[in-house]
Amino acid sequence: MSDPSLPDAPLPHSDPQSSPQQAALAEGSASVAGTVLDASGATVSGADVRLIHGDGSQLHTMVSQANGEFNFTKLHAGSYLVTVNAKGFAPFTSAEFPVAVLQAYEVPDVSLSVASASMEVTVRPTEFIAAEQIRAQEKQRLVGFFPNFYTSYIYDAAPLNAKQKFSLAVRGTFDPVAMLGIGIAAGIEQSTNAYAGYGQGAAGYSKRFAAKFVDGRTSDLLTHAVFPALLHQDPRYYYQGSGSVKSRIAHAVSSAFLTRSDSGRTVFNSSYFLGDLSAAALSNLYYPKANRGANMVFTNEPGVYVRKNDVVESDVFKKLPPAEQQSVRKALDRYDGIGIRIEDDVLITTGEPKVLSSGAPRAATDVEAFMAAARR
Repeated sequence: MSDPSLPDAPLPHSDPQSSPQQAALAEGSASVAGTVLDASGATVSGADVRLIHGDGSQLHTMVSQANGEFNFTKLHAGSYLVTVNAKGFAPFTSAEFPVAVLQAYEVPDVSLSVASASMEVTVRPTEFIAAEQIRAQEKQRLVGFFPNFYTSYIYDAAPLNAKQKFSLAVRGTFDPVAMLGIGIAAGIEQSTNAYAGYGQGAAGYSKRFAAKFVDGRTSDLLTHAVFPALLHQDPRYYYQGSGSVKSRIAHAVSSAFLTRSDSGRTVFNSSYFLGDLSAAALSNLYYPKANRGANMVFTNEPGVYVRKNDVVESDVFKKLPPAEQQSVRKALDRYDGIGIRIEDDVLITTGEPKVLSSGAPRAATDVEAFMAAARR
């Protein structure tokens, strides 16, 4: 029974057609699809495909299928763009496109081009490279004590400019170990009364010390800086870390006569010869009168040294049988850092200079024969 004073209650309304459509619109009804191809038209699988909203926010990511296809579904109406990245291909970005409600949009021309090869090259001035190599050389010491600054273990080391030649010469010639050597040499001369004109006592020792000091500094600066800068020659010895003992001895001996020019050519070692000769001439200014001029002797000293690390890393060592490698290692443990010098003593006369050591063995075979004879 109803009350006529009250309005009728609303009747329930049902539209079976609109409910599924409204649900689809709520979660997104559009889609974006496409096929990733290369320049030849072949499909590209495994490409990284990203759907980006028009405002720049990334929405979805997927990988292209075996047939190169991709499909983003349940999208709302709006503006989108697609980016594609694949190994070996240049990145692809589509133009921005609008998508309407219920639209199945197909992205056209998703074609990837082959990525262009690129190489980054850092170019540094030669003098910077040389400066780094000099810093490494200035840490080199034989048996951890004696300076070995003039040996380069880099075969194609950068050439030194004039300033660097002087810097390296000063660093080596004023090394504390060199100063210690001067003091010891002056003491030996004092004890044997060499250069008797200097006398004995503190005054005699001081004169001998000063003479040895000036001898070494003038020789080092002239042979390693002044003449190398003037003649554009490299004052360093280039270590030969591989090859037979004979070839290495020959290389060490030849360094007294041959060197590199700043351009890398092999030239006569004029700097060494003129530097020693000039230093000997300058010594006439401060040695006792009896020891000046003719009858003076100057020494040319090429040398070769054993370095364990360089030997065991050489190709020759690696080809030896294990038993021989073990034997060589034991010998290297004993002789590491030890070297030999092959001296030429030249007597200055009023006429032609006389090489006092002309009878000494020079060739590697002669040196080996001499050493073998000494052991018998």
